[in-house]
Amino acid sequence: MNHTAILLPGIITPAEITYRYLLPAFGGAASVITRDLAIYDKGAPPPDYSFDMEIDAILRTADDAGLDSFHLGGFSGGGAISAAFAARHPDRLASLALLEPAWLGNEDQTDDEIAVRDAIRATEDLPYAESLAAFARLNVADDVELPAPPQGDPPAWMEHRPAGIFAIGPACRDHRLDLDALRSLACPVLYMRGARSNPSMYLRIQERAAKIFPDFTVEIFEDRHHFDPPHRTEPERTANILLEFWNRAETRAR
Repeated sequence: MNHTAILLPGIITPAEITYRYLLPAFGGAASVITRDLAIYDKGAPPPDYSFDMEIDAILRTADDAGLDSFHLGGFSGGGAISAAFAARHPDRLASLALLEPAWLGNEDQTDDEIAVRDAIRATEDLPYAESLAAFARLNVADDVELPAPPQGDPPAWMEHRPAGIFAIGPACRDHRLDLDALRSLACPVLYMRGARSNPSMYLRIQERAAKIFPDFTVEIFEDRHHFDPPHRTEPERTANILLEFWNRAETRAR
């Protein structure tokens, strides 16, 4: 069985780099389209950026590929956008995979989740270098030692990427996620999380997601965190989990 899927990256790294280790691990058992985020379609993030642009871009990608139904997945910002698409076009999905989504609506957040969201929002007012460091720190558990920034000049694709962090935050705050649509989602949902990511973000989102989605499965990677994600560091295991999940979704749909 060959599965057809669209995978979205996080807000910083392009799709072809994000999934460069995962794609070969499928071993030809899946036809995967990796689409970079629409926020960068014209270089710098547009001033009127919203999740509606991302939802429309996914829909165009699927239509251009002739896909009536497909598996959708995304990491971090791409996970948040995947959830937004699922709420808007649930009938197009065979399954939904959320790889540490950066957001899952603004309702029913716990106090510690709100505190982290407020801290992330405050990073937008810091000087550039400090803001990136503070943002990274907030995404991982307290005992995680983050690697030093790479030496040398940044790659050309990084020119507009940090600006995407400060564009996606307001987009999350402004977007209304239709939770009723997600509660009635017919397809299964997979949530993947590194145990060393900030639990006040990703564990809390997991707990909220478990109350929203009727068919919900969790996979935890004990030694991983948001900047050491499973699709990069454990691609074979990640691919096997996704293939089994996609197979189950298609078997159930028959």
